[in-house]
Amino acid sequence: MKKVSIVTVNYNHSHVTDELLDSIAVKNTYPNIEIVVVDNASKVNPVPAWITKYPNVTFIRSEVNLGFAGGNNIGINAATGDYFFLVNNDTEFTEGLIETLVETLDTHPEVGMVSPKIKYFDKPEMLQYAGYTPMNYFTARNACVGQFETDNGQYDYITGETGFAHGAAMMVKREAIDKAGLMSENFFLYYEEMDWCDRIKHNGYKVWVNMQALIYHKESISVGKKSTLKEYFMNRNRILFTRRNASTFEKLVFYFHFTLIVSPRNILSYLKNKEFGFITQLIRAIWWNISNSRDSSYLGFKS
Repeated sequence: MKKVSIVTVNYNHSHVTDELLDSIAVKNTYPNIEIVVVDNASKVNPVPAWITKYPNVTFIRSEVNLGFAGGNNIGINAATGDYFFLVNNDTEFTEGLIETLVETLDTHPEVGMVSPKIKYFDKPEMLQYAGYTPMNYFTARNACVGQFETDNGQYDYITGETGFAHGAAMMVKREAIDKAGLMSENFFLYYEEMDWCDRIKHNGYKVWVNMQALIYHKESISVGKKSTLKEYFMNRNRILFTRRNASTFEKLVFYFHFTLIVSPRNILSYLKNKEFGFITQLIRAIWWNISNSRDSSYLGFKS
């Protein structure tokens, strides 16, 4: 029986992580697991209280906020499992979740990563994720299958290849990580799991979704609201993702598209909505990619 390391990252929401750990204790029936929790430099260190409350869990405190990728990488490096189940700390387990995902990886050697069906915790009838469409590298755009739809079982037939796993819940084989490497930490927020999926695929593995496995996510359906932080990283990392994973021709088309269509359109939208600070964030995002051109590019490219 494969050992599964459940890895999650906490940042300033220790009570949410408590709820995840309690959920695992109640719902999980897979016997061969370990749990690794990384605290990503929360203002108040929750680790001492956690150690007392959850003696069978491994807790690691980072004194620096390393972002989603960096926090998970710490957990992966400390874990001893054959498979790593990376989950957001605001998720809730369901019965049979781990067994179903493990069976997928066990019986399909070509699969390096798999995500379950994801539904909104506060609207349990609503889907958040039933897979992703492939990426259009000319525009760096794709779509999340099923999001905001009422779950009537319309996607339950899907167990197979998908464009990308979902960062809220993805199980990865150790051997795939050994070949593809850890998540790139220079994304910090957004696109890092897509970049990781692409690198895993570059190394000969497939990425699947299994709709027979289910996890609930406490992310609000209104999470898409704009902020200067999100606007900066979404633009910065959209460019970075393309630089690292697209072919030379795809990158050239994307640069023209982003410069001549996306940026002017965004600026006009910012002006119309009086979001003047977002113009600065867009310029910062572009300049970051120009000034970090060497150490951020992927050594390979998509064939």
